[in-house]
Amino acid sequence: MSVERPTYQTQNWLVSKPHAEGKHGIVVSQSRDAAMAGAAILEAGGNAADAAVAACFALAAVEPWNSGLGGVGFALVLPAGEKQAKVVDFGPIAPRRADPSDYPLTGAVKQDLFTWPEVEGDRNIHGPLSFCIPSAVAGYAKLKETFGTDMPVSDLLQPAIGLAKRGLPQDWYTTLKVASSASVLRLYSESARIYLPNGLPPVPPYQGVPGFFRLGGLQQTLERLAASGLDDFYSGSIAADLAGDIAELGGVVDAQDLSGYRAAVRDAPGIDWRGTHTVHTAGGLTAAPTLAQVIAGMTHADLAGEQPGPEWFARLSRVMQDAYANRLEGLGASEMATEPGDTCTTHLTVVDGEGNLVAVTTTLLSSMGSRVVLPSTGVLMNNGMMWFDPRPGSANAIKPGARPLCNMCPVIVTPKDGSWPRMAAGASGGRRILASIYQMLAFTLDFGLDLADVTHLPRIDVSGPDGVNADRRLPDAVLSALNETGPLSIVEHSVLPINFACPNMIIVDQSGAVGCSDVISPWSAAIAADIAN
Repeated sequence: MSVERPTYQTQNWLVSKPHAEGKHGIVVSQSRDAAMAGAAILEAGGNAADAAVAACFALAAVEPWNSGLGGVGFALVLPAGEKQAKVVDFGPIAPRRADPSDYPLTGAVKQDLFTWPEVEGDRNIHGPLSFCIPSAVAGYAKLKETFGTDMPVSDLLQPAIGLAKRGLPQDWYTTLKVASSASVLRLYSESARIYLPNGLPPVPPYQGVPGFFRLGGLQQTLERLAASGLDDFYSGSIAADLAGDIAELGGVVDAQDLSGYRAAVRDAPGIDWRGTHTVHTAGGLTAAPTLAQVIAGMTHADLAGEQPGPEWFARLSRVMQDAYANRLEGLGASEMATEPGDTCTTHLTVVDGEGNLVAVTTTLLSSMGSRVVLPSTGVLMNNGMMWFDPRPGSANAIKPGARPLCNMCPVIVTPKDGSWPRMAAGASGGRRILASIYQMLAFTLDFGLDLADVTHLPRIDVSGPDGVNADRRLPDAVLSALNETGPLSIVEHSVLPINFACPNMIIVDQSGAVGCSDVISPWSAAIAADIAN
């Protein structure tokens, strides 16, 4: 039985993404500028944790719709000489004054990232009541403090400061991202001032070289952190500015939320992969428990052939639909959308010359998060309250200090015998993340494919219990098999619409490393450190 592909397509090209190889370390990011910032730290004598922190801060200046100082996240770290990875947990937490009554329901259903009941004024989606506690800076500080070298934090911030001083490139990709959020950015004065000059989304020049535009007070805030230390974000003058702006806007995140926040370090839970490898995860309220179910369900999958075939993809489709049904039932949120919306997560992966691995996933949740830039600091805040079900009493309800379920899924993979090679990976893309991570791991671990090839292969996406999206480049036999597993949508792997997650991965052994980013992401890059022998 053949399946008819859509006749219209937005892209008529073959895109390739260069990979990086090296003995002295590699940084892979969704932004080439951030990857270069991390690689510069490796070249200056920093290790993988130092480089990851530098790259994360750089992302605030070059990819502000995806992550930043107002975000949240998780990092995994595996020191080269150890078998047990660690989690740096700076995941989302509701403020202590979060009040369900602040989110009255309209009686309608909201079609956004999640099909929650609609809240009056969408105040759980954008604006000051959508903020969770901004934990990213605490997470980066804990990553540096626990796993970094003695390189000063001020040195790690210099690349980000330089990029913020330069400004955000006003190219087609930036302007596309800004235009996508313009209808809400215009509601908040500082956001509109920065991103909507003359009240309209910016456009790239018709020819020549794009210019840059400034991100409010972000440069000055980065400089203040370099001078005063990262704790200033939570208990110093920056914290006072943050709390003051939030209060003036009508939000409830306050100075006590900031001063009381602590990122945590714990052992990373492991998932067995066919008895040969351990997949270290962030565990808990991330996508890790669902990944474990998918791995278990694929244990007896057909591995014949040089690449996955129709039976393999069909089994994965069924296993993932079942896993999502269990995930959503456990949430008490079976009405959640099966088609994810525009998420703004970012992921970066780092290895240094010693073989230390770091995988960091950070997010603002929606693209541009809350769409609120705080005027005194230039910090774009997350909208993490949208992770919660606004119905009082639900399994994922809004409560003071509560932690919601999220879709981030950084992983590190080690052989059971403690040998090499080792892997680190992660992705952005909301509920699309899980499918991309599993397929990246399976293509490499089960089928032995080269990483440079893996990042170019067509994939499927299953983001819920009721169907599958398939890359139109997949063979007819695969599409036909998928069509038997539930409703099938044949889609493009394109810049926009975003139908698949954006993963990246590093594989390292004792002779060196290779890294590559997702082929379709226009800015992403793997950059090898250039250190003279």
